[in-house]
Amino acid sequence: MEYNPKAIEKKWQNFWEESGAYEPKDDKNLPKKYILSMFPYPSGNIHMGHVRNYCISDCIARKFRKEGYNVLHPIGWDAFGMPAENAAIKHKTHPKAWTYSNIENMKSQLYSLGFSFSKTRELATCDTIYSKWEQAFFIAMWEKGLIYRKKGFLNWCPNDQTVLANEQVIEGKCWRCDTPVVQKEMYQYYIKITDYAQELLEDLETLEGKWSNQVLTMQRNWIGKSEGLSFSFDLERRIGEGDCAISTLEVFTTRPDTIYGVSYCALAPEHSLVKAIMQNAELYGISKEAAQQIQTMQNTSERMRAQQEKIGIPLGINVVHPLNGKKIPLWVANFVLMGYGSGAVMSVPAHDERDFDFAKKYHLPILPVIKPKDSTDSVRDNFYAEGGVLINSEEYNGLDNEDAKKKIIAFFEKSGKGKSVVNFKLRDWGISRQRYWGTPIPLIHCEACGIVPESLENLPVALPEDVSIDGEGNPLDKHPSWKYCICPKCGREATRETDTLDTFVESSWYFLRYTTPQNLRQNEAISAKDAQYWMDVDEYIGGIEHAILHLLYARFFTKVLKNLGYTESKEPFSHLLTQGMVTKDGAKMSKSKGNVVDPEEIIAQYGADTARLFTLFAAPPVRELEWNDAAVEGSYRFIKRLCAKIEKTQKMTSLPKITAENLSEAEKYARKKVYETLKKSNETFTHESGYTFNTLIASCMEALNALNEQDNTEVWSEGYFILLNILEPIIPHICWELSKEYFNLANFAPIAVDTTALKEDSIIMAITVNGKRRGEIKVAVNANNDEILTLAKEAVSKWIAEATIIKEIVVPNKLVNFVVK
Repeated sequence: MEYNPKAIEKKWQNFWEESGAYEPKDDKNLPKKYILSMFPYPSGNIHMGHVRNYCISDCIARKFRKEGYNVLHPIGWDAFGMPAENAAIKHKTHPKAWTYSNIENMKSQLYSLGFSFSKTRELATCDTIYSKWEQAFFIAMWEKGLIYRKKGFLNWCPNDQTVLANEQVIEGKCWRCDTPVVQKEMYQYYIKITDYAQELLEDLETLEGKWSNQVLTMQRNWIGKSEGLSFSFDLERRIGEGDCAISTLEVFTTRPDTIYGVSYCALAPEHSLVKAIMQNAELYGISKEAAQQIQTMQNTSERMRAQQEKIGIPLGINVVHPLNGKKIPLWVANFVLMGYGSGAVMSVPAHDERDFDFAKKYHLPILPVIKPKDSTDSVRDNFYAEGGVLINSEEYNGLDNEDAKKKIIAFFEKSGKGKSVVNFKLRDWGISRQRYWGTPIPLIHCEACGIVPESLENLPVALPEDVSIDGEGNPLDKHPSWKYCICPKCGREATRETDTLDTFVESSWYFLRYTTPQNLRQNEAISAKDAQYWMDVDEYIGGIEHAILHLLYARFFTKVLKNLGYTESKEPFSHLLTQGMVTKDGAKMSKSKGNVVDPEEIIAQYGADTARLFTLFAAPPVRELEWNDAAVEGSYRFIKRLCAKIEKTQKMTSLPKITAENLSEAEKYARKKVYETLKKSNETFTHESGYTFNTLIASCMEALNALNEQDNTEVWSEGYFILLNILEPIIPHICWELSKEYFNLANFAPIAVDTTALKEDSIIMAITVNGKRRGEIKVAVNANNDEILTLAKEAVSKWIAEATIIKEIVVPNKLVNFVVK
């Protein structure tokens, strides 16, 4: 049979769609599998990363359907966000038109690969019905106090008069006009994800062995639980006047055992004490140059500061040590984060690398207070961050540092000077964005009532389409009429909130929305009955770049929605597979590097099945996939060979009954390779195996070669039939075509492994002389030791002919060793 992918692929894609082959069934008595790849942003065209991601999930989904599972394998579009507004500015189009046009184009490209997505469960996060339910969640969380509003610092372009996302800040400048970006304090909405910090941390234990250790560690580090001491330093003098005067500085430390080693305290540039001092900078001896440096720090985002050299400015005031009364200088430093603890740190250069480097740079004292056990070295020339024995710590000298921690905390608590606390590095999630293309925040500002949520019956709050998007300011704020409304509480004139939601909100619950059938979506956000059946996601597939924020927010949202009664799941994803990126010439594929491979060109030249086969064969899913033109050509040749060999097959509707005793060695070997591959297929499709499709495909190739080395038509037909069954999830188009031609399509049902075909009639045994390998023999599996020794002596006769055999050792099924002299 001539292989012609253009003639067969569209035919089968149409057949699958018209027959509804890949729609989930309503029968909830069936065992289920929910297979999900992270949904794409509709940028316009798919890339090889998409192909790899969806090839993996499609292969898994197809296999489980054949096994009799009810499979949900949906696709949707993460469709709000900044790129659509950038495109609107660049191409003078509307974000909505650009987005939906891209969706249609990418959908066509994805379906051309034969992916078995459910079309009835498709969604786009920019659909107003999706926004309706997201806004309902927002209101429920607002009313429960999980969402609040406060001032926060944002990237601000003074020229364009607009807030910028982190991605729009390039080397500290606006992406459009190159104006230096500043940090502007504005009102923001935040979700209290910190309320769930402990639960998010604890429940990671339930994912051990199901998520990679790398991802679990990344999650734990981001949440960042730490236990320590919270206490205050007294300022040597009050800063400010009246009720606003500041007299203390609160800090948090995980190392109270090093408290006698504090030689300076450092504040975040945004700290209220820094602001108070800066109001009268000259009084504290801060020069104009130093004041300008502090202002520059304040105008630089924390993300940018983290990439900069560590710098600091003395603030001209001291704090008083709470235990020994010593005066300690106060500095502002760019490495201190306002969001962690109190935005102030006690710095102990002798026992912390960052503090040590800073102290060395600014010639600050280094006071060692812990030495290694059984050592006189106080480590004055470097920092020492390990445990040991306290020194230079008054009454605590000689104590093990862990014991000292407990005693120092106990002293602070007893004296009322401090308390033991648990802190998390995790910060509340800032969710408001000052841009157009996003879900409108459903809040209303009323002079009489304050901030009130929109009435549920008025949802969705939809975006106006008659907007001007020029990159200057928030289009919603500039709209002549959209923001003006009536307060749902008192009926007076009011204004809508013009901020929209962070797009991470949309991607934090879409997997729950997929469980809801299309006919229920108008009236329900999430069908509880359907969510109970489908959740949790059995296999979630996506890139490692989403291992922190997306997964954390999705886990958080699932817990919130459980508390709100929408789902029974505590965790959304039972198993996680993070696939490696696609590279070419050793670098990640990107337009800027000029190494992009267009999937459409591969499909046009070789067909979708070749693209699928190469993608799954080139590397195991969790590893990087290096693009290789020769390997693509090799995949194409394998499919052509598979087609050409069908001429040796006899048509049948069931497997022939083959008596193994009547077969030749070549025939037995061919059947053995086929059934070994079938066994491997069953083992491959498990999370624990890592879905190593590459080794499965290699085994299929070996089995086809083995079949070709014998001439028994029944053996050939049986083996070919089984190989089509194994390969169907990988290269479905050609497998359906060949099966239709020679077999019954229903025979894609599971096939039992014939264990008799796996039995060996003979085995290979190594022969060693004095422990050195000298040869091997093939013996019957039931051969006795005398028969084995006779054959072994013949095989190594030249090594033992002139020697005296002292000992003959037979290790069953493995080797024979002769000890000679």
